[in-house]
Amino acid sequence: MASKEEKPLCKFGANCYRKNPQHIQNYRHPKRKHDSEDDQQKETKKVKKTEVSPEKTHKTITDFFGGKKKEKTDNGTAERDSDKEPKASSSNDSEETDSHDTKDVAESVESKEESVESKEESVESDEESLPSPDDVAENIKRKFLVEMPEDFFEFWEFCCHLDKKKPRDALHDVLGYQLVGPFDILAGRHKGVRKNKHGRKPNYLLHWRYYYDPPEFMTVIKGDNKSQFHLGYLRDDPSEMPVMVAANSAAESCNIIPKGDNLFAAVKNCIDEQIKAKGTDGTKKKKLQDIQDEVIEWAKKKKYSLDLKSKGMKERDKKVVCKTFHGAGIVVPVDDNEVGYRPVPETTGDLKKMMKKVAESKTDKERDENMDPIQELITLVQFANDECDYGEGLELGMDLFCYGDKVFRSMMEHLLPLAYQLLGRIEYEQIIKAHLKSRQKGTDLSQLD
Repeated sequence: MASKEEKPLCKFGANCYRKNPQHIQNYRHPKRKHDSEDDQQKETKKVKKTEVSPEKTHKTITDFFGGKKKEKTDNGTAERDSDKEPKASSSNDSEETDSHDTKDVAESVESKEESVESKEESVESDEESLPSPDDVAENIKRKFLVEMPEDFFEFWEFCCHLDKKKPRDALHDVLGYQLVGPFDILAGRHKGVRKNKHGRKPNYLLHWRYYYDPPEFMTVIKGDNKSQFHLGYLRDDPSEMPVMVAANSAAESCNIIPKGDNLFAAVKNCIDEQIKAKGTDGTKKKKLQDIQDEVIEWAKKKKYSLDLKSKGMKERDKKVVCKTFHGAGIVVPVDDNEVGYRPVPETTGDLKKMMKKVAESKTDKERDENMDPIQELITLVQFANDECDYGEGLELGMDLFCYGDKVFRSMMEHLLPLAYQLLGRIEYEQIIKAHLKSRQKGTDLSQLD
């Protein structure tokens, strides 16, 4: 076998993220810059994240575009650094970039796979120590890393009005909906739960997180299991309030469909669709109309908009830099010099064709060849990051996430956490790391049952 020095240099050099043992055996790979950094240096960066380029990496969307910042709903909700939820440990801090022979590569890959379960247990161990403050708003923030808008609590009161004993199921008989996610904290379902039916401690970052839910999306209402329909809040920046309530049917596609800017509007607009649907008989329509009337009455009393697309949502449309595969788009800060985003230089159609060729490859060699165009895009993202255009990495990473094939996992694990870190959206970095470790299809998504 040829020595390491005699191997040809991989054309992607230090930027190659392939894990194929045959590829690593046949080509030389110089170490990436961050691989040579000490782990302690990484931790120092995390601790000092607020000190690094605050003008570029820690401004929120509101800082750049203006608008209403979130308001504290209770006294004392400001979070101290020592009170923040522990970060999910990364399973990708050490990437394999070089190898001396096939045996070393195989052992390295096997060791990495075997370590995933133990690392997940480490994350779960962290979850056990999460505090549960009596203040329910702060409790939710500690567990889910974001604050909830006022309509979330008002909608809970509305469901308690409909069914005082079982507010989570107040909409089930007519609509087939159940309140989940952070609503489980309002219902007290988390109390006393140390391990779920899988024998694991609850990880709230994964609680009712469907397969195609990006970190920006937070499920709060589940529908039927067949289509995996669910409603959730979508927020561009974790430090700000949601920009809309949207729907996804995970069994059908990654599409995120806007339904209004609050839960009352979303449920009202979903009822409209059910009333107009073919096959809805007169009796069913009457029940739907009755529950819709109550939703409308409560919303008007509390002064919530019932528009499918509110003024705020229209304003957001102007800030969207690209639609991405899920259609709801992403928003990143772009300054007056247009620094912050540059587009992935491929059409949506061409990107999907590239990914399909990789996913359907029959051999490792064929997959490597088909991966070349995507690898070249990742190289372009490296250049974009160097020039502070962090949005390109988020766009490409999100498109890979939405395509959904596990063959792209290592690319997602590189692109998305880094993009969120550079954008100062550290909470989303934690969420995507946890999700990619335990991403699963289906509806067995409760961390409490």
